[in-house]
Amino acid sequence: MPEGPEIRRAADDIQRALQHKPVLDVHFAFPHLGEYEDLLKGAVVTRVDTKGKAMLIRFDNGYSIYSHNQLYGKWYVRNAYNYPKTNRQLRLALHNEKKSALLYSASDIEVLRDEEVPHHPFVSKVGPDLLSETVTMEELQQRIRDKKFHRRKWSILLLDQGFVAGIGNYLRSEILYVAGIHPSLRPIDCTDEQIGKAAKGMLELMHQSYTTGGITNDLQLVEKLKAKGMKRSRYRHWVFNREGAACFVCGSEIEKIMAGSRRLYYCPVCQAL
Repeated sequence: MPEGPEIRRAADDIQRALQHKPVLDVHFAFPHLGEYEDLLKGAVVTRVDTKGKAMLIRFDNGYSIYSHNQLYGKWYVRNAYNYPKTNRQLRLALHNEKKSALLYSASDIEVLRDEEVPHHPFVSKVGPDLLSETVTMEELQQRIRDKKFHRRKWSILLLDQGFVAGIGNYLRSEILYVAGIHPSLRPIDCTDEQIGKAAKGMLELMHQSYTTGGITNDLQLVEKLKAKGMKRSRYRHWVFNREGAACFVCGSEIEKIMAGSRRLYYCPVCQAL
């Protein structure tokens, strides 16, 4: 499932292709959205926003297309009407003179008036988006300590989009690792230093993953590992998807557990109780 950095990168691609240009053709796969096709034809895309794993394509006529990729959704940006060869189902297509933005497989698509967007069930409840909004470390630390969140296990809390938007499975493991926090702990169990490291990790890893296309490991270490011929899948992350491999810091064996019905990876020494 794509996480916040992947959705923001897709939004950037779509914005480069569509921004400041009129949409000449619109196609929705779902019949209940068909009435909006003529409404959006000729409208100009003003910007593309993200809210965690959701995307909002804004138009100059006061409407926005809301979409959430869910588990299987995927955006493609292609030359106009150049469709990819895929077994996925096309759900939304936006075409201008030169480019097409195509959403496949996702089913969570709506057309909203701009004033309706803040009241949308997902948008109204989702936490801050660290890639699209200005959020300080101090604000994040306050949020971590908030009574709504501080007694919940980190392993569950980090996947709650109402806490911080856009954190998914790989970022969860990586944030806990750089903060030195065992996945069974809660914020209330942690030291001020750990909470500070967690806030720093959220901000830095989200931005690093966005700029590097998904790398959360130390970038200097990554260059050394690449020079040795290590595959991307083995150097990309500190701990995620590295069960049985040696921790890059202490050499201990990375372990995998299930938390919230999803895989979580950690170092039993660097993240000791």
